[in-house]
Amino acid sequence: MAPKKGSQRRNFNILITCIGRRVSLLNTFKAAAKTLKLNCSIFGTDTISISPALRLCDDFFIVRAVTSKYYVAQLLEIVKLEQIKLLVPTVDLDLKILALNRNKFEKLGCMVLVSSPKVISICQDKRKTHQFLIRNGFDTPGTFGTRELLKKPRFNGPYFMKPWDGYASRGTALIKSRQDLLFYSKKVPNPICQELITGDEITCDAYVDFDMTVRCVVPRKRLEVRSGEVSKARIVKDIHIMNTVKKLVEKLGAGPGVITVQLFKTKDNKTKLIEVNPRFGGGVPLSIKAGANFPKWILQQLTGKMPEIRFDGFEDDLTMLRYDAEVWIRNSQQAQKCWKS
Repeated sequence: MAPKKGSQRRNFNILITCIGRRVSLLNTFKAAAKTLKLNCSIFGTDTISISPALRLCDDFFIVRAVTSKYYVAQLLEIVKLEQIKLLVPTVDLDLKILALNRNKFEKLGCMVLVSSPKVISICQDKRKTHQFLIRNGFDTPGTFGTRELLKKPRFNGPYFMKPWDGYASRGTALIKSRQDLLFYSKKVPNPICQELITGDEITCDAYVDFDMTVRCVVPRKRLEVRSGEVSKARIVKDIHIMNTVKKLVEKLGAGPGVITVQLFKTKDNKTKLIEVNPRFGGGVPLSIKAGANFPKWILQQLTGKMPEIRFDGFEDDLTMLRYDAEVWIRNSQQAQKCWKS
């Protein structure tokens, strides 16, 4: 479903699924809607009512887990009930099922900010990601199965072990010896091993509009990570990295929306691509604050106005230092709509 150019719709309700801790993302969508003078309510979903971002939405729904056979039906009911025009997924678990059912939402007039099932399949299987990168001429660390490495007469590590279907840095291990390889291959589910790359770890937010054009790429250097999500980062306007990521996203056919690409810039200035996540990344508030206002651009195009975007039109060297904040809930406050049963 492509947005209609010239549309004068002003009512524009948004649903953010698995909203969890995404308070900053929620607030940027609120600010964008206010700037554009949209009559907009933002709804959230989660499986528990004590999710902080959920409590800051205009209204919220408690739904079954993504893996439930009722999950899509519940979201469709919410879309119909609240006249949702845009659905924004925030976690990897959501992507495949939403992509496979996107046409059901589009029939209700709701745009789902998700890539195609083929793209998601490539991104969510790190073996396929590696094959795609090699096939299309991108530089990436060598990637091996544990059995393949164990068959080699010599250990040529170190390696970084992770599940080929993992997310949020869960189940990872540094492999320094053959003994490590033997031990962790029994502990890490579905393990693969990548050559250990040193250098600056860079995450890029690539914005793809609804005409499937890569309009902007913002690289941010990871300075500190906590529980798999960046807690300190800095914008690095590196045009080579930006153009490389643009080429990758175009080749992949990812989008629309924000595509998160992880890479290393080595000391000898090589760009080693690691992973692609076709969704908003946890550190995206830094890119938005630097001037790449993705929520505003998304809402502008969906309401009929093509945003003016410069590919490098964002602030360089801006640093983000994240911290915890509090959301207060009185005991008497219960979920307005609980659809778990």
